[in-house]
This record gives sequence, structure tokens and C-alpha cells, in this order.
Amino acid sequence: MILVSLAMFSGYLFAEVLSPLKSYVETTLGWSPADFGAVTGGYGFFNVFLGALIIVGILLDKFGIRKSAIISAVVMLVGACIKYYALTPTLINGGFGYGFGEILAGPLGALLNFFNRLLSFGSTFEPIKMNAPVALTLFGYAIFGLGVEYAGITASKAIVKWFKGKEMALAMGLQLALARLGSFAALFAAPFIVENFNITTPFAIGILLLVIGLISFILYNLMDAKLDKQDSSLNSDSEEDKFTLKDIKSIVTNRGFWYITILCFVFYSAVFPFYKFGPDLMVNKFGVSPKWAGLIPGLVPLGTMILTPLFGRIYDKKGKGASIMILGSIMLIVVHVILFLPFVTNVFIAALDVILLGIAFSLVPSAMWPSVPKIIPEKQLGTAFALIFYIQNWGLTFVPIILGIVLRNTNPDVVTQLASLREKFAVQGLNADQIAAKIEELKSAGQVLFYNYSTTWLIFIGLTVVSLLFAFLLKAEDKRKNYGLELPNIQE
Repeated sequence: MILVSLAMFSGYLFAEVLSPLKSYVETTLGWSPADFGAVTGGYGFFNVFLGALIIVGILLDKFGIRKSAIISAVVMLVGACIKYYALTPTLINGGFGYGFGEILAGPLGALLNFFNRLLSFGSTFEPIKMNAPVALTLFGYAIFGLGVEYAGITASKAIVKWFKGKEMALAMGLQLALARLGSFAALFAAPFIVENFNITTPFAIGILLLVIGLISFILYNLMDAKLDKQDSSLNSDSEEDKFTLKDIKSIVTNRGFWYITILCFVFYSAVFPFYKFGPDLMVNKFGVSPKWAGLIPGLVPLGTMILTPLFGRIYDKKGKGASIMILGSIMLIVVHVILFLPFVTNVFIAALDVILLGIAFSLVPSAMWPSVPKIIPEKQLGTAFALIFYIQNWGLTFVPIILGIVLRNTNPDVVTQLASLREKFAVQGLNADQIAAKIEELKSAGQVLFYNYSTTWLIFIGLTVVSLLFAFLLKAEDKRKNYGLELPNIQE
């Protein structure tokens, strides 16, 4: 469990390195909110548009945990290296790969403008132009996103294999807790690293940790092979245990599967994009310094590290999985309503609210993931997890894109002012870091406009309401089908 968690720690850390750096990439690299939303949404591009997660889920069931672990770690590493290179001055100044970035920028820009037209709110349509470095950054993050999601379903199946009939929810909770320590580390440390070094340094550190994650998966493989030799019942070589394509039909015709999948989709869409835009909300609404912007949103993964295993342990011993998911969904509605309210601008209230978000984000996953094996047979779990992760990735892809475009379209004066200041300081011969410092000085002096997130946050509130609806539907389906979601996981 520790080896699997270490690999996921490195993946979660790299996934969130960019999240607290929105103001830095705007002032240093000239990104717009739409660029930031597109890149953070790019995480799921291959997973969504190519259906890659469904394919890797089938491969996981066909070829097993060990090969999938190594492949996923290598894919993460390749994507991370591309993203790192795309942010370097070499590429930005027209170096190797710039032409490929320009080719990508065309269709990606067209996709952004499709959403931009839908979200113009009747105002004058202002097209978004994506440049080559932004496009290549998105491309690298998309490859990384495929790898980390592949690693996630592999890790989930590994935990089920080792802990089924035992403390499975506790084990899943501990694995998620250790992985989310990576999210906290990225949200907290990345701004400080950028201030003392440069924009690419935290990404370089993330790549080093991904190498360590690959090594930990290799070590896990050795232990997993030893377990199979000790207990032949864990090998799924019998004909009745082998996955077939017919199993997909039994998964997608299962109503309980769809309720838990849609719950996952909307709930995670109301949490993970918060990591991306929450730090900037703290700067623009609550007056937090950019270097501290990731600290308050970082309380979410920090809190879940402690609470997810605790709630998982409760589910193992006491049950009430469906009820736990309902409670977590209600709490998430309260969290986003408080963040939305225009008159709530106190940093202390924001911190308390984010702690509540951490509790909600501990409750739902601690019960949701261990509930999947109660609804889906074990031989279909890889594909079921892959389908859930695939649909979840629609939210992780399009919600940040929509948030970025809505923020841009509802704050045109801010976008124009920042672009004008960058152009003015560039003419004076200042480099990117000096421009960023100048703009931050003007912000501190109150001479730069701040983003208004009110309209943007209504999207989060809508998602949380839908999550509560499907939590109730799942509990009702459990009563009809007797899945045992309200029963303890530990078998006497």
C-alpha cells in the first residue's frame, strides 16, 4: 500500500503544481484565464476524446496490475517532461518543438472558441488565440493526465486485490491520504519555489518525484509477484474469471453503476477544479498574497489525509456508505455557497470553509470507491473503474475550460488591463520576472483590477446540487438491489 501510495503521491503532486501559479503565468508568461483553464482542463483530453481510459481499463483487466503499473508510470513521466519543456524559455523563444505547438494551437484554439461562443452571454464575441507554448503545455499535461488516471485505476484494483474482505475502505483511504499529501505539497510549496527560483523549477522537482514513483511501482511488482506465488487463489487464470467484452454490457446496464458514476463526475468536478481556481479566488476576493494563495486551498488535501482513512475505517466497521455520500454532498453545497456570497471576504471564514470542504471531500470518496466492488464483480472492476474515471475526466476537462472562459468573459477589463501592462513594461525592456514583480506591486497598491468570481462560482453550486440528487438516487437503488452499501466492509 505504501509503495502504491508513493507512486500516486508523485502523480498527484505534479498534477497540482500549476494550480497555485495562475497569477504567475498571467504576469510572467502572458496567459489569460482562458489559457489557464484550457491547460488545466487539458489533463483529460486524451482520456475523453480518444476514450483512452476505457482502453487502459480493459487492458488492466486483460494483462494485470503489474504491467499496467509500469506503463502508467512511464506515460506520466513522458507527459511531465513535455510540459516542463513547454514552459522553458527555449521553447517559448521558438526552439525545438515550437512548430508542433503551432500545429496544435489551431484545433485547440478552435475548441476553446466553440465554448467561448456558447459562453459569451450575449456580449460581443472576442475570439481566443492560443499560442504554441500554451498548446504544447496542454499536450504534455494531456499525456500526463492519461498516465496518472491509468495509474489511479491500477492502484484501486491493487488495493482491492490485497484488502478485499478486510480493511478495504481504510486501505483505500490511507492510499488516497498519502497521494493527496502530494496535492498539498504542490499547492503550498510551488509559489515559494517560483519566487525563489523560476516558473519551471517546481515542475523539475515534480519530474524527479515521478522517477521515484516509477521505482516504487517496480518494487511493488516484486512484492505482488511474491503474493501470487503464496496464494494461488489470487491468480485469475480460470476461464470463468477472465474478462470478456460481454462484461462491458453488464456494467453499462447496471443502474447502480451509473448513479455512482454520475455522483463521482459532479462531485469531483466541484472539487478538483477548485484546486485550479481556488488559489486565485483567495487572491482576488479575500486579498491573500499570491505566494500564500495555495495555502488555504491546500487545507483540502491536508485535511483529507487524516479524515479519509478515518471515515473509511467507519465504513469498514459500521457501514452506512450511501448515507456518508449524502452527508458529504450536503456539506459541499454549503461550502460553495459560502465562497460565492459576495459579502464573505474574511480570510479566516474562507479557511474554515475550506476545512469543511476537506471534510466533505473525505466523506464521499471514503465511501464511494469501496462501494464500487459491491456493485460490480471483481473481474470487471478494472473496466468499471476505467469507465468511472473516463466519465469523471469529462468534468476534469471541460469544467476548468468553462470556468476559465466564463471568468474571462465576465472580467474583460481585467484581462485588457493586464495585457496592456505587460506590453507597456516589455517595451521598457523588462524581462518576464521583472514584469511580474511590477504588476504585483501595482496590485498591492490597488492600481490593478481584481477578478470578480461571482458568476464563475455559480457553476460550482450547480454541480454540488446535482451530486446530492444522485447520492439520494444511489441510496434508493441500494435498497432495491441490496448491494450492501449500508453494510460494513469487514466480513466476520
